[in-house]
Amino acid sequence: MEQANTLGAKAQIDFKCLDSGNCDGVVKFNLAEVCDPEFQAVCPKCHRAYQLDETLRNKLVRMMKLVAAIREAEDILGDSSVAVTVAGAKEVKIPYVLLLTRLNTLITLEFGDRKVDFHLRIEPSSPDTFR
Repeated sequence: MEQANTLGAKAQIDFKCLDSGNCDGVVKFNLAEVCDPEFQAVCPKCHRAYQLDETLRNKLVRMMKLVAAIREAEDILGDSSVAVTVAGAKEVKIPYVLLLTRLNTLITLEFGDRKVDFHLRIEPSSPDTFR
C-alpha cells in the first residue's frame, strides 16, 4: 500500500460499463485502490460490480508504478521535449510535460474475454507543474 501513498488521489482510471446493451455508465476509481486485494469497481448507474483478477490487477499496479516514476522525474521532464517533423522538414519541439496534459492516456487490457480501454487521468502534483 506504500505506492498508494506516493500517488495520493491524483491518478484516476475509468472504463465504460461492460453491460453496454443496458447501461451507459462509466466506472471510475483511483488507480492506487487496485493494491487492495478486496477492491471492486462498481458502475455508478447499474451498480454492476467488477472484481479484478490477479493478472489485470498486476498490470494496473505496474501502471501505477510507471505513474509514480513519471512523477518522480517531473524535474527532468520539464527540460525534455519531443520533436515532431512537420511539412517542409521543419522540426517542432513540444515540451514533454505539455504532452502529458494534452494527450489522452489509455491502456487496453483484457477484462475476462473482452479487450477494454482504460482511460488514465493524472493530475499534476502541483498547480505550477504544467504552466
